[in-house]
Amino acid sequence: MRALRYYEEHAPLTPDRAPRSQRHYPHSAVARVHLIQQLYPVGLSSRTIHDLLPCALDGQATPEPLPRLTEQRDTLTTKLTTTRDTLDQVIANEEANLRTGEACGGGG
Repeated sequence: MRALRYYEEHAPLTPDRAPRSQRHYPHSAVARVHLIQQLYPVGLSSRTIHDLLPCALDGQATPEPLPRLTEQRDTLTTKLTTTRDTLDQVIANEEANLRTGEACGGGG
Protein backbone atom coordinates (compact mmCIF):
# COMPACT_ATOMS: atom_id res chain seq x y z
CA MET A 1 0.00 0.00 0.00
CA ARG A 2 2.86 2.36 0.80
CA ALA A 3 4.30 1.81 -2.69
CA LEU A 4 1.00 2.77 -4.31
CA ARG A 5 0.92 6.02 -2.36
CA TYR A 6 4.48 6.74 -3.43
CA TYR A 7 3.56 6.06 -7.06
CA GLU A 8 0.60 8.42 -6.71
CA GLU A 9 2.99 11.17 -5.60
CA HIS A 10 5.84 10.51 -8.04
CA ALA A 11 4.45 8.73 -11.08
CA PRO A 12 1.23 9.11 -13.02
CA LEU A 13 -0.94 6.79 -10.97
CA THR A 14 -4.22 8.35 -9.99
CA PRO A 15 -6.95 6.40 -8.23
CA ASP A 16 -10.59 7.32 -8.06
CA ARG A 17 -11.74 8.27 -4.60
CA ALA A 18 -14.75 6.71 -2.96
CA PRO A 19 -16.46 7.90 0.20
CA ARG A 20 -14.13 7.87 3.20
CA SER A 21 -11.19 8.42 0.82
CA GLN A 22 -10.98 4.80 -0.27
CA ARG A 23 -8.83 4.42 -3.36
CA HIS A 24 -10.14 2.59 -6.40
CA TYR A 25 -7.66 1.95 -9.17
CA PRO A 26 -8.71 1.27 -12.74
CA HIS A 27 -7.73 -2.06 -14.28
CA SER A 28 -5.12 -0.22 -16.39
CA ALA A 29 -3.25 0.62 -13.16
CA VAL A 30 -2.00 -2.97 -12.96
CA ALA A 31 0.18 -2.60 -16.07
CA ARG A 32 1.32 0.83 -14.92
CA VAL A 33 2.36 -0.44 -11.46
CA HIS A 34 4.09 -3.47 -13.00
CA LEU A 35 6.16 -1.23 -15.29
CA ILE A 36 7.00 1.16 -12.43
CA GLN A 37 8.15 -1.79 -10.33
CA GLN A 38 10.45 -2.91 -13.15
CA LEU A 39 11.98 0.53 -13.63
CA TYR A 40 12.63 1.76 -10.07
CA PRO A 41 14.94 -1.07 -9.00
CA VAL A 42 17.26 -0.57 -11.98
CA GLY A 43 17.85 3.04 -11.05
CA LEU A 44 15.46 5.10 -13.14
CA SER A 45 14.34 8.23 -11.33
CA SER A 46 10.74 9.10 -10.53
CA ARG A 47 10.95 11.94 -13.05
CA THR A 48 12.16 9.64 -15.83
CA ILE A 49 9.48 7.06 -15.10
CA HIS A 50 6.86 9.81 -15.02
CA ASP A 51 8.03 11.02 -18.42
CA LEU A 52 8.14 7.64 -20.12
CA LEU A 53 4.89 6.12 -18.86
CA PRO A 54 2.53 8.00 -21.19
CA CYS A 55 4.36 6.68 -24.24
CA ALA A 56 4.99 3.21 -22.83
CA LEU A 57 1.40 2.63 -21.75
CA ASP A 58 -0.81 5.04 -23.66
CA GLY A 59 1.13 5.57 -26.90
CA GLN A 60 1.50 9.33 -26.33
CA ALA A 61 5.09 10.44 -26.93
CA THR A 62 6.64 13.84 -26.43
CA PRO A 63 10.16 14.67 -27.64
CA GLU A 64 11.40 16.39 -24.47
CA PRO A 65 12.38 13.32 -22.43
CA LEU A 66 13.98 11.41 -25.32
CA PRO A 67 17.61 12.57 -24.82
CA ARG A 68 17.40 11.89 -21.06
CA LEU A 69 15.80 8.48 -21.62
CA THR A 70 18.50 7.57 -24.12
CA GLU A 71 21.23 8.67 -21.70
CA GLN A 72 19.70 6.68 -18.85
CA ARG A 73 19.38 3.61 -21.07
CA ASP A 74 23.05 3.89 -22.01
CA THR A 75 24.06 4.33 -18.36
CA LEU A 76 22.01 1.30 -17.39
CA THR A 77 23.59 -0.75 -20.18
CA THR A 78 27.06 0.19 -18.94
CA LYS A 79 26.22 -0.70 -15.33
CA LEU A 80 24.69 -4.02 -16.34
CA THR A 81 27.66 -4.89 -18.53
CA THR A 82 30.12 -4.07 -15.74
CA THR A 83 28.13 -6.12 -13.23
CA ARG A 84 27.87 -9.05 -15.65
CA ASP A 85 31.61 -8.94 -16.32
CA THR A 86 32.35 -8.93 -12.58
CA LEU A 87 30.03 -11.88 -12.06
CA ASP A 88 31.66 -13.74 -14.96
CA GLN A 89 35.07 -13.25 -13.30
CA VAL A 90 33.79 -14.49 -9.93
CA ILE A 91 32.30 -17.57 -11.62
CA ALA A 92 35.57 -18.25 -13.44
CA ASN A 93 37.50 -17.91 -10.16
CA GLU A 94 35.07 -20.27 -8.40
CA GLU A 95 35.38 -22.84 -11.18
CA ALA A 96 39.18 -22.60 -11.10
CA ASN A 97 39.16 -23.04 -7.32
CA LEU A 98 37.02 -26.14 -7.58
CA ARG A 99 39.29 -27.61 -10.29
CA THR A 100 42.66 -26.72 -8.84
CA GLY A 101 42.18 -25.90 -5.17
CA GLU A 102 43.88 -22.52 -5.67
CA ALA A 103 42.35 -19.59 -3.87
CA CYS A 104 39.63 -17.73 -5.73
CA GLY A 105 40.98 -14.68 -7.53
CA GLY A 106 44.58 -15.80 -7.32
CA GLY A 107 44.80 -15.61 -3.51
CA GLY A 108 43.91 -11.91 -3.13
